[in-house]
Amino acid sequence: MPGSTKKLYKKRLEKTFKQAMTPLEEFVHKEASSGLVLMACTIIAMAIANSGLFPFYEGILHTKLTIGGENFGITHTLRHWINDGLMALFFFTVGLEIKREILVGELADRRQAILPIAGAVGGMLIPALIYAAINSGSDAIAGWGVPMATDIAFAMGVLALLGKRIPRSLIGFLLALAIVDDLGAVLIIALFYTEQINTPALLFVGAAFIMLVITNIAGLRHPGPYIFWGLLLWVGMLESGVHATLAGVITALTIPANSRCDIIPFARRMRQLTTKFERIHDYDKSIMQNSEQQRILQSMENFVHCMESPLQRMEHIFHVWVSFLIIPLFALANAGIPIDLASLGEIFSHPVTLGVTAGLIGGKLIGIVLFSWLVIKIGWSRLPQGVTMPMITSVSLLAGIGFTMSIFISGLAFQNELYLLNAKIGILAASLFAGIAGYIALRLCTREPV
Repeated sequence: MPGSTKKLYKKRLEKTFKQAMTPLEEFVHKEASSGLVLMACTIIAMAIANSGLFPFYEGILHTKLTIGGENFGITHTLRHWINDGLMALFFFTVGLEIKREILVGELADRRQAILPIAGAVGGMLIPALIYAAINSGSDAIAGWGVPMATDIAFAMGVLALLGKRIPRSLIGFLLALAIVDDLGAVLIIALFYTEQINTPALLFVGAAFIMLVITNIAGLRHPGPYIFWGLLLWVGMLESGVHATLAGVITALTIPANSRCDIIPFARRMRQLTTKFERIHDYDKSIMQNSEQQRILQSMENFVHCMESPLQRMEHIFHVWVSFLIIPLFALANAGIPIDLASLGEIFSHPVTLGVTAGLIGGKLIGIVLFSWLVIKIGWSRLPQGVTMPMITSVSLLAGIGFTMSIFISGLAFQNELYLLNAKIGILAASLFAGIAGYIALRLCTREPV
């Protein structure tokens, strides 16, 4: 092969293929990038809400859309479709992440998993107690679940600013903690923020779930049947009184996580195909002109799909859409809060705002540090390699960023518009403080790699 042609071919390959990343590195990269997009969308929504465009903004979000026909159709506002429809895909991705972490991730090893689980439990319990204490005796007590959640995308966005100063084991701790936190939030929504139950619709949900389980047991790996039954399950949830987004988590837990191929035959066959692909390549023609190479590529793709679990493949596909479209849309639809600067003092002295901010900032810090310290002291777990208690404390501050799930729960908890407005302001204020304080604390207790 001529030197110039070989050099050009190598350059094309380098441009085409990105450097391979581990699943953890890929996950962190996406979460960090989406966190920055989420920040931008939040700022845009806040700017619109406090400008002359606010009536136009509200008008769009209250536009009614119907899916279906005359005999069977579902009509909701655009904001409702985002919060109950698109967010079901967010919960589906959360469900996939929970299942992966339990099977092969940070939560797979019992001793290793105890620390983030304990931290997450403390980080949910103490904020709820603080909020309940401040709002005791008021109908605003319904918002006790609001300060319990951690927004992993925002938190990873802050970590991205610190780069290689952060040990991988600390990132793993935060990811595992946030995933347990998400699982807790899902259970809280299902158990405590459910409307009046529609029994026939719930029976329909049960039937759809049974079909999902049968599809799994039958060994079907194509996403089509799971999407079909998952959509029916979502429709049933929408009518049942249980929040529809939980259909995403239930569907995710039925997605197969096993590989159909053995690794040795897979690797041997891929080497054979790669060797043949290289041998028959004509450097004067593109791959599109080489039908034999196209057949080899198709065979390689089939073998990769055989080796890769449906859970892994679907998480990879949906994570991009959720991180860069659905969550930013949720922020645009829900973070647009008009703020009267003259009434800020009254807003921040309101029990709902106080409960949310105290829960997210103080409650998360106290709960995560206290429960983590206890399981280490008892001897049930130990600090991950390269991680210190000051780092755990700093991450506990960062866990006070409760944006996405906290705003979502506040929408379920409060029918009172004043309470909802104050809760959202409290979430935004606490998340801003937690992000800045967590960043500064992590910067002080970590050092730049030599």
